[in-house]
Parts: sequence; C-alpha cells; structure tokens
Amino acid sequence: MSIRERLDISAYLVIGPENCTCPVEEVVAAAVDEGFTCVQIRSKVSAAREMISILDKSARAIRELGKSDSVALLVDDRLDVVLAAREFGIKVDGVHVGQSDIPVEVCRKFLGADSIVGLSANTQELITAADVSQIDYFGVGALHATSTKTDAEKTLSFDEIAAIKKISPIPVVVGGGVKLKDIPALVATGVQGFFVVSAVAGAANPRLAARELVTAWRKI
Repeated sequence: MSIRERLDISAYLVIGPENCTCPVEEVVAAAVDEGFTCVQIRSKVSAAREMISILDKSARAIRELGKSDSVALLVDDRLDVVLAAREFGIKVDGVHVGQSDIPVEVCRKFLGADSIVGLSANTQELITAADVSQIDYFGVGALHATSTKTDAEKTLSFDEIAAIKKISPIPVVVGGGVKLKDIPALVATGVQGFFVVSAVAGAANPRLAARELVTAWRKI
C-alpha cells in the first residue's frame, strides 16, 4: 500500500525555519514521535537548496522513528523542490498547493499516481469547482487570523467549516491559528484533521504541545 493510500491528515504539522528557534528536524521528530501524522515543509524565505537540506534531515528524522511508511512528508508550493529532493534520493511524498500555485494536474503529472497532492480551498465554490480526481485532500482555513498566513482572505466559522466538510468528496484538514482549545469544536465539524504551525513550532515545549493536541483530537 502506498503512502497516498494510507494518508492520515488528522494531525498535520506545517513548519519552516522561520517558524521555530531550533532546527526544523528536531521539531518534526518531536511532533511525529508524539503522534503527528503528516508534515509539510513550508518556507517563504528559504532558497531551494536549503529546503532540500531541511527535507533530507526531516525525512531522516521520520525514518529513524520507523514512520516513513505512515507519516507523509510534503512540501508547500515548490514542485521543483520536491522533484530535486527526489533526485537526491530523499523520500518526499508530495506537494500542497494553493489556488494560484502550480495547477494540481501538473503536480500529478510530474509526481505520479502514488504521490500526495493537497489543495487549499476556503469556500464551498472552490470545493465544488476542484477536480478531485487529481487531489487527495483540501486544506481549509484560516480558522483564526495568524501571522504565519498573512495572505488568508478571511477567517471561517465552525459552521462554515462544517458546511464545507459536508459537500467535500475528499478529506478536509483545517488550520490557521488553531489552538488546543479549538480541537473539540473542530472535531464536531466532522473534518478529518487539523493543521498547525505556531501551536507546535512556536511553543516553548514543542513536544508537549504536540502531545496535547494529538491527545485532544483522539479522545473526543
């Protein structure tokens, strides 16, 4: 079974070097060890070579935990980085793109049938317009205003998220300023998962923060 077939977006970490004060791979290792199921490397400041290095170290951290076959490692936007990393033998499982990024059909063409392609969509109209044969999940948000996603046009209520989930034919993961206290209400919307940046990467104790989020999601 491919990583695409077993994709689990229930606890999804988005992280880049600008989000944390310690090496990215250390936060990735802590989060995955505490139960995070998907990791996306996202950076608006890193050059391609730096991102490849971060992917190499993050992939190694996931592998050393014995979770390479169950925890997906993705890249935000940079299809070129994914392809280059794979040339170096780095296990990168796919890409996440926004509405104005490289089209999903192009990502699918270059990455192949076993790779993961995620798409950002924050309205019911975007959900219904998307070609879901090319993608594996929708990333929806922002739940709250957040400094890590300054281009988010608006925030979504839990009712709006529930409505999006209801019409989506594929899994939905929600993020954008998600905090521990939001988890019960997110679970109630029926979405398949949450994604966080600052709640883990910016925490004083990333391991503890990851543990608390995963525990809250799983116990409800």
